[in-house]
Amino acid sequence: MKQAMTAARIFMAVAAMLVGLASAARAETQTTPARAAVLIDMTSGAVLLDKNADEPLPPASMSKLMTLYMVFEAIEAGRLSPDDSFRTSAHAASFGGSKMFIREGEVVRIEDLLRGVIVQSGNDAAVALAEALAGSETAFAALMNKRAPELGLTASHFANATGWPDPEHYMSAHDLALLGIRIIEDFPQFYPMFAETEFTWDGIAQKNRNPLLAAGIGADGLKTGHTEEAGYGLVASAKRGERRLMLVVTGLESMAQRQRETERLMNWAFRAFDTRTLFAAGTPVAEAEVWIGQRKRVPLAPARDVVVTAPLGAIEGARLTVHYDGPVPAPIEAGTPVGRIEIAIPDMPVQAVPLVAAESVAPGGFLSRIEAAAALLMRRALGAAQG
Repeated sequence: MKQAMTAARIFMAVAAMLVGLASAARAETQTTPARAAVLIDMTSGAVLLDKNADEPLPPASMSKLMTLYMVFEAIEAGRLSPDDSFRTSAHAASFGGSKMFIREGEVVRIEDLLRGVIVQSGNDAAVALAEALAGSETAFAALMNKRAPELGLTASHFANATGWPDPEHYMSAHDLALLGIRIIEDFPQFYPMFAETEFTWDGIAQKNRNPLLAAGIGADGLKTGHTEEAGYGLVASAKRGERRLMLVVTGLESMAQRQRETERLMNWAFRAFDTRTLFAAGTPVAEAEVWIGQRKRVPLAPARDVVVTAPLGAIEGARLTVHYDGPVPAPIEAGTPVGRIEIAIPDMPVQAVPLVAAESVAPGGFLSRIEAAAALLMRRALGAAQG
């Protein structure tokens, strides 16, 4: 029999967390002039803004994040080293647009090329990295296209290492956000490079084009982009306290508009939403009936931390419900999936988190089977009488 229960202990735990929350106005609906945008609270995974986020669009230099991810992977796997040096090809040195200003035949370290891409957005540096890893830019694009779906990028295709305009080169805002998140989580040893504000190569000093690094809002990455076709875009991340946001915008009209809009959206998300951990993984939140076990009930705990993001004041209206199919037959091993807890917050999608048995329960003996049989007979008798 499927059962749904709302335990008093759940509400007591949540109520303790809600005390002191301001009864603020709900977060206002946001619009943006960007052609596409997505804003994600990385702490909880909540999507706070979504505009055409799954539409494949020209990504310009923002797609260099994929080039960087591939190089980071190669370094971590030992196929490359930051201290490895490669000779610059004529093809790499010939690129226009944003440049690191490496020259044909010049020997450059991988670490310097990485900064040439991250800080200076150098097309020449991106191609040099592609050639160092795959031998040619064409071969490198093939590697990116093979790796992209494995990373969960569902609306991306790569024709080059730079984001140079090409009808076969596109990414969605959602894919760019996911890639930014993967870089932060998978390569924390490299991520501080994205916060560097200036890099000098061959006597030429260039500043990081990310307008949010100097805005004082906690921003520490990641990548700008601009072509006539793509407009002005930015993949940006910022952290305040324990909260980290990931923002992607593309298709804006100017550098000034990009700076104003991204700063406004970041400040809005930090100001208008609250992110809280309701329950820690492994903390019992409810109990389920046990069928023929040495104990009559088994405590249930979330399999992962239950973290929610909602407009300020909305968490106090949360409704939590535990669902499980029961009674749960013994034996039960700790960690066995048993059900789920659903968190319904006004104006937010319902969040479901798996629940597992917090303790093991051994099978019952003879007396437990007798008690279970008697309980079953009584239930059937009551059902027949009610029928």
